[in-house]
Amino acid sequence: MWIQIPNFDFNMRLLLLCFSLLLCLSAQAQMFPHGEEFTRQDTLRGTITPERAWWDLQYYHLEVAVHPETKSLSGKNTVRYKVLEEGKRMQIDLQAPMELTKAEQDGISLEIEHEGNAHFITMKSDQPLGEDKELILTFSGTPVEAVRPPWDGGLTWEKDSKGLPFIANSNQGLGASIWWPNKDHSYDEPDQGVVMSVTVPENLMDVSNGRLIKTDHDKTANTKTYHWEVKNPINNYGININVGDYVHFGDKYKGEKGELDMDYYVLRENLKKAKKQFKDALRMMEAFEYWFGPYPFYEDSYKLVETPYLGMEHQSSVTYGNNYENGYLGRDLSGTGWGLKFDFIIIHESGHEWFANNITYRDIADMWVHEGFTSYSENLFLDYFYGEEAGSAYTLGLRKGIKNDIPIIGTYGVNQEGSGDMYNKGHNMLHMIRQIVNDDEKWRSILRGLNSEFYHKTVTTRQIENYISQKAGIDLSPVFDQYLRDIRIPIFSYYLEEGELFYRWENVIDGFDMPVEIYVDGKEMKLKPTQQWKSESVPQKNTKIVVDKDYYVTTMNLTGN
Repeated sequence: MWIQIPNFDFNMRLLLLCFSLLLCLSAQAQMFPHGEEFTRQDTLRGTITPERAWWDLQYYHLEVAVHPETKSLSGKNTVRYKVLEEGKRMQIDLQAPMELTKAEQDGISLEIEHEGNAHFITMKSDQPLGEDKELILTFSGTPVEAVRPPWDGGLTWEKDSKGLPFIANSNQGLGASIWWPNKDHSYDEPDQGVVMSVTVPENLMDVSNGRLIKTDHDKTANTKTYHWEVKNPINNYGININVGDYVHFGDKYKGEKGELDMDYYVLRENLKKAKKQFKDALRMMEAFEYWFGPYPFYEDSYKLVETPYLGMEHQSSVTYGNNYENGYLGRDLSGTGWGLKFDFIIIHESGHEWFANNITYRDIADMWVHEGFTSYSENLFLDYFYGEEAGSAYTLGLRKGIKNDIPIIGTYGVNQEGSGDMYNKGHNMLHMIRQIVNDDEKWRSILRGLNSEFYHKTVTTRQIENYISQKAGIDLSPVFDQYLRDIRIPIFSYYLEEGELFYRWENVIDGFDMPVEIYVDGKEMKLKPTQQWKSESVPQKNTKIVVDKDYYVTTMNLTGN
């Protein structure tokens, strides 16, 4: 409803009315512009199918040989699982052109039905409820080669300056099944961890997740096998191989749970630069343990590993390719100068150890839980070392990268993420919620509480949203719905008349009532607007209204001249 404003020019009212309607219509026209037609393969990849639901993943032993000369892989994966309910038909995922060539249980070869990237294996032996069983999967092939890693995913086969192979995987969106057979859905992680046995040419080294437990040499084949063990649950896409002419150095960090091994693996030629640049890893750990709680994987150590692509959040084996520069490849994404105070990849990708690896989305549609919080961790890093204003300025500078094209949350059940705004917009939303909570110790306790409550768990966005609302003591559901499930940015509309400030929210979902801080002639005032007009008394003359910059909203002054 358009309100009548006394002493307000009719033409100006008409112009503003048209402007307001256009804003709303434009936003509504874009709210759900996906229009995709999902396939059965999308559903098989993104759904907890009956062939996945009856068994609970316990453990992987992934054995893989890396063949640089042919850009191929071969090996086997031993899958240990617990039987939850009656079932004998199991779904295992492996994407072409990789091939699942054999499946065995209890020494018996099993029938495999291939349907695209999903492979259905029929068990022959009984599957007693509650019993642990093992399945051995044999595979080989030439995996998809990443064109633009880490965004498009696959294997990267490069060479260092000496011509030696430099190889790594990155496959968050495509999934780990792009190179090895597994239960490729994020809802189920191996509760008892993973062992990776990676065979490479004798003159190279493999660095994978967890701790190195032994190395075997095969003089006949001129190869080495590195055995790495992860004791904690791990998401499939976080499992990685990194192959190169690596050298090692490290630190010991005295953290909240004791002494933490921090190991760094870099190309031999970059050792000097790495010893200087990787000091940011210690600063990262100090800041993030303060804000988020103890590093979640003390048992598996922390590693930073150089790769031939930009970097990614592989659990306990964070990968790095930022050219040993501060910022993002030497650039400040915020345009404020604060982004050059830290190495973006070290800080951002390590932040994922708490949000992605400790707390993991159950469905990739909720990817903002990874990327929104981790982008926001950059703010908190700056806040810890340089002060709250530094973090705030950096966050506000990132707003220019927000598109508001499609909702942040994607479509469930089809392995589809939402808008890339999950980074900068999710970051700004969390920064704004900190202002709404208006108690930094409570806000810190919420962030730490998330990592305690959902320690080593897979989650839905509703669980995260409800936890924050509950601990804040504020119903933040309208805020989450507005910023995660809609693309419109709220408008704080107001006008002044005879010592009264009239105000309301426009361009918002029904029921939106987010509190906001404004400044009236420089004096702070806390308001809780709704979609209905409210009013407050203010000074009568020369009143200047400014909405606190830390709120991601726009303003519209309807006051007539």
